[in-house]
Amino acid sequence: MYKEDSIMENNTKLRVLTIGEAARLIDGITEYRIRQMCKTGQLRSFKAGNKFLIAEDDLIEAVFGKSSVVIGGGETW
Repeated sequence: MYKEDSIMENNTKLRVLTIGEAARLIDGITEYRIRQMCKTGQLRSFKAGNKFLIAEDDLIEAVFGKSSVVIGGGETW
C-alpha cells in the first residue's frame, strides 16, 4: 500500500510546503539548508516547475527524526 492510498483511506489531508514555508515553520533552518536537503535526498520532495514541494510530515521526520513531536496545544506531529 502506498502512502497516498493510506492518506485517502484515513481522510487525512497532506499539507505540502514550499521551501520558504518550510523554513518559516522551523526556527534555525534556512531556505538554503532546506534546498540542499532536497537536492541531496536528505529530505523527500518533488518538483513542480522550478519549485521544490515538501510534505510537512516528511519535513518534521527529516529534522526531528521518527519520534513524534508535541507542539504547543498538544497537537502531535
